[in-house]
Amino acid sequence: MGSGLGLCRRFYSEVVGPIVDVPHSAGLMGRGSEVLGFDDDMSTDHNCEARVLLFVEDGVELRLEVPDAFEGRPALVEVHTLRQYFLDQLGFDVDGTLTPEDWLTFPESILRQHTAGGVFHDDLGLQAVRDRLAYYPDDVWRYLMITAWWRVHPEMNLVGRVGYVGDELGSTLVGAQLVQDLMQLCFLLERTYAPYSKWFGTAFARLSCGPAIGPLLRDVLRAETWQERERALSAVYRAVGELHNRLAITAPVELGVERMWDRPFEVVWGDFPGALSAAIQDPEVRRIADRWPVGGIDRVRNLLWKAGDRRHLLGVLDSR
Repeated sequence: MGSGLGLCRRFYSEVVGPIVDVPHSAGLMGRGSEVLGFDDDMSTDHNCEARVLLFVEDGVELRLEVPDAFEGRPALVEVHTLRQYFLDQLGFDVDGTLTPEDWLTFPESILRQHTAGGVFHDDLGLQAVRDRLAYYPDDVWRYLMITAWWRVHPEMNLVGRVGYVGDELGSTLVGAQLVQDLMQLCFLLERTYAPYSKWFGTAFARLSCGPAIGPLLRDVLRAETWQERERALSAVYRAVGELHNRLAITAPVELGVERMWDRPFEVVWGDFPGALSAAIQDPEVRRIADRWPVGGIDRVRNLLWKAGDRRHLLGVLDSR
């Protein structure tokens, strides 16, 4: 099977583009495995049309007659204005300024959906909007990495503490959550939006660090005792920490081993949050970091992911 994105591009160039006689932009983004480049033969069983998002200027009425099918697949053209489309999808006004609060309340998977796919034609500035959303500003990125590191470090000793009382199932669950959190850190370190759960592992494997760190993560999930799990997690933490240092995101951070509260559980630790915090310059990001230093914002926005829900998240971030 050819790619769904290629199918949609051909549908535009052969059928839709030739009959649109007004300034417009066209492309494919939003929902769909083909947008992310993860479609396969199974993807064609639902919502995998030959489709085009067509953008026209305000006030333009466009009547298109297109076939119901193209290359054996259902065909669909959606007509929008740029401003209304992004208001509907992200609660973001393309005519406005992006603030740290905006960035911290956009669901990451939705950002990936709207910066993936492709642009087939562009009279109206669709690519310029996508470029604005391409990745977090540096200080927002640093804040999100701080919150990601703080999700990992306080939990590391719990793998041992839970296993110590004989609860290997509970220790396994803590370890599995730490695997996901460490994977999320890798996406951040490589400045790549993470997709939603269906394609999270697939996208991780395509990161430059995926082939090296993936086997270490699997060791955590395969561990049968808390001691094995603790050692495996320490190896992953060290590998992710070394990745941070190789990328020179901050001054080098020294990695060490500590026993929290002198308990018999070893935890690898480096002060990545401190190094990242020292580099934040934007006063608005600093205000948020000082007020909410351990974050967890992505977990909240995973629950409140609709564009209309962003007002609740904005209220959480605004203490003024």
